[in-house]
Amino acid sequence: MDVLLAQPRGFCAGVVRAIDIVETALDIYGPPVYVLHEIVHNQWVLKDLQSKGAVFVEELEEVPSGANIIFSAHGVASDRVEIAKERNLHIIDATCPLVTKVHLQVARHARAAREVILIGHAGHVEVNGTLGQYNRDFGGEIYLVQNVDEVARLKVNNPDELAFVTQTTLSVDDTMQIIDALKKQFPKIVGPRKNDICYATQNRQNAVRQFSGKVDLLLVVGARNSSNSNRLRELGEHQGLEAYLVQDADDLDPSWFRPGIQVGLTAGASAPEVLVKGVLEKLQKFGITSVEEMDAEPESVAFPLPKELTANAASAT
Repeated sequence: MDVLLAQPRGFCAGVVRAIDIVETALDIYGPPVYVLHEIVHNQWVLKDLQSKGAVFVEELEEVPSGANIIFSAHGVASDRVEIAKERNLHIIDATCPLVTKVHLQVARHARAAREVILIGHAGHVEVNGTLGQYNRDFGGEIYLVQNVDEVARLKVNNPDELAFVTQTTLSVDDTMQIIDALKKQFPKIVGPRKNDICYATQNRQNAVRQFSGKVDLLLVVGARNSSNSNRLRELGEHQGLEAYLVQDADDLDPSWFRPGIQVGLTAGASAPEVLVKGVLEKLQKFGITSVEEMDAEPESVAFPLPKELTANAASAT
């Protein structure tokens, strides 16, 4: 059994930044530091941060007045920010800069009374945050579509003043199909110069595409509630591969493997490399004969921490 490791895989710059923000805040302010929602979608990461003093909450009302609150990498709605301010919470924003870019687009369209169509998955934390950036006081509306069928049923108030944005962690192929349908149904619709799927999501999908014809089975290391990890598994299935999403080595099923099989291994953008290594160790027991890493340029993107944290960290030292 041979294993081909995807490159790139695992943590993206936004996830690294979000985790660094929590750890830096704990160093500066000491525990507990509260985090609204999962900072990233990975239980291993969450348990590690909890052991250091992070407290994850789903509602701001769970946070004591005046405490430190970190907004997760997925972003939050504008009304959450106002509630945090009213409760005198010290806000530290770990929203991924690429998600923030989409938020700014939505807010700008709202101020121009331009209606917005958001392509994304209903109920996802990032989608909820992006929907919450639209200010209807200017007279417009924001709509959520999840697939081409929903585009066909969509009715808007003003098709001549219409824009679209996208959730950052979707499948490139599926999103382009929806964008094409929107442009056909609403010829005057405008969008970003390029779609808002983040570089890390696209790079990891491109790596999985390179598995085509080289592997028989795809393993994606990632959380079950991770959108980008699920898209990687779906992409593998669309290429005709037997594909599984595993949270860690314990999820591996020996029945998936047989002598001579070629295995492709990747990880979603919120999955740490330690989990990939754990999967490889388990696969060795199933009969790995070689592990080869895909030849590709490593990612070099890095996002700085909020200035407030870097300033406080510098003064603390």
